[in-house]
Amino acid sequence: MTRKQLIIETTLVVISILFIALGFLFEALTPTSWIVALFFGLSFAIGGYEKAKEGILATIHKKALNVEILMILAALGAFIVGDYSEGAILILIFSISGVLESYATSKSEKALTSLLKLAPKTALKLDNNHEVEVPVAELSVGDRVIVKVGAQVPVDGIIIKGSTSLDQAAITGEFVPVFREEQQNVFAGSINIESTIVVETKKDPKDSVVQKIVDFVAKAQSEKTRSQSFIDTFERYYVYVVIAIAIFMMLVPPLFNWWTPAYAFNRGVIVLVVGSPCALVASITPAMLSALSNGARKRILIKGGHPLEDLIGIKAIMLDKTGTITSGVPHVVRIETVTDLDREKILSVLYTLERQSDHPLAKSIADHLGNQYLIENMKSQEVSGHGMEANYEGSLWQIGRFPAKEHPEIQEKLDRCNALGHSAVMIIKDGHVVGFVALMDTIRENAKDVMADLRAMGVRTVLLTGDHKFTANAIAKEAGIDEFKADLLPEEKVKYVKEYKEKYGKVMMVGDGINDAPALATADVSLAMGTGTDVSLETADVVIMNDQLESIPKLIKLAKRTRRVTLQNVIFSVSVILFLLISNVFGIIELPIGVVAHEGSTILVILNSLRLLLK
Repeated sequence: MTRKQLIIETTLVVISILFIALGFLFEALTPTSWIVALFFGLSFAIGGYEKAKEGILATIHKKALNVEILMILAALGAFIVGDYSEGAILILIFSISGVLESYATSKSEKALTSLLKLAPKTALKLDNNHEVEVPVAELSVGDRVIVKVGAQVPVDGIIIKGSTSLDQAAITGEFVPVFREEQQNVFAGSINIESTIVVETKKDPKDSVVQKIVDFVAKAQSEKTRSQSFIDTFERYYVYVVIAIAIFMMLVPPLFNWWTPAYAFNRGVIVLVVGSPCALVASITPAMLSALSNGARKRILIKGGHPLEDLIGIKAIMLDKTGTITSGVPHVVRIETVTDLDREKILSVLYTLERQSDHPLAKSIADHLGNQYLIENMKSQEVSGHGMEANYEGSLWQIGRFPAKEHPEIQEKLDRCNALGHSAVMIIKDGHVVGFVALMDTIRENAKDVMADLRAMGVRTVLLTGDHKFTANAIAKEAGIDEFKADLLPEEKVKYVKEYKEKYGKVMMVGDGINDAPALATADVSLAMGTGTDVSLETADVVIMNDQLESIPKLIKLAKRTRRVTLQNVIFSVSVILFLLISNVFGIIELPIGVVAHEGSTILVILNSLRLLLK
């Protein structure tokens, strides 16, 4: 639903209201004038144009009548019996409900597309050794692009010149930047940290995240849930039932002299009006679209109505560690140095070198140590792909990945830190390792509260990680996770997802990218943390774009709230239809009341659904 289409529908409704107002005005002045019928007729034709076109096209396509055709027949029946105003008002209110539904669709689409943190729109193409800025969409497989420090890689490809460290957190969820050199793959959306590289395009930009989002939005809105499919099937047959009842009431009572032909025809027209399943048909779709929009505003990208329905009854949630339970921001766990050297001097060199680097690990180290370790006027340089180095007091100091001889005292401590899953940054003096910095990802501050919320909902939490069992146990305990499984390969995560499905019932898998894709695909509902990468968009049912763990209980609550609203809508709409049909049989209601009550119930159902846009 484009903004232009919504404006057109709204404008037609406004014009229809204007003609109805003129019709009532002339009816008051000259009740028998033909101009009264003309104004109401124009209102009927203009207000009902979009719905009539929609109904006719759908009837031709599906070879079955629908609620739009039923309403047109009801309005025509009202005109035949001389109730011009009732026929026009019937179509007007029906059109207003259509505009409200279109509004829900438009809000959903706008909210979904706004989630995307757009990739670069332009790239520096290398053309005959000259840099030319071109739109990314114009790049082809085989084109070469220059990626400077601080820029995002615009395409998927391989490095053909240079080497650098890349922040691939958006793709893999790992907080430690990766070193990439010539002939190694790079992903679009990665951020170049250290030095300029040249990348050869290996994937058509049409398959970019941007295009996938656009395609997804269309699919998410057109894809019907099981409830919607049932209502559509019900509508197809129910329309014929209503028409049959209307014809029966028009023809049978006069045969037995129960009613006059005119009265019977009027009652039949009322059946067409009050028996139409407008409110029932509108019970689910606007609610689903409103829920999608609500989630999108909370930076929760939900791939259609199916996941919302599947979230009802989730019994267990499997959670990956890195980027899910942990924040993806490294912090210093410990700094080890050899005992026969001046520790304060080593820390001063470490701080002074790292504060001059833009690398995320260097920043964490510098923030941990503080400015009191600064050595004034130390000249340093950054060695691409390795780290920082400087000559100080006659010795070559290096921080990072450099060839060096291991020290027995340091090696033992390093092995222990590696076993705990820590990342290590080496401190090297004259080619010998004299210390290292151990860093570890941090537990999300609100992880424990989120786990408590899930436990209160009756949902069991399980940590699935490739880390050592000691690390997994510590993280699970600190985060308040019910149980954990450690030392897992991606295929072993799949095994445990299947096992917990058998043990608990419906399960959700929460991961953050490529390594979790098999487990995500196996779960009943899959949720990916982080930005919309290729893998998360293609595999996961839901993507948490804001990377906030508290979005998980919010998502489950939204799904339950959506179910409540749709049930309210269905029960209310069916009750109104039954009440009006029974009232019509006993002659209690007339056409004007039937129009207002029936179409009013449709608008109330849609307004009730639009409440899901709030909170």
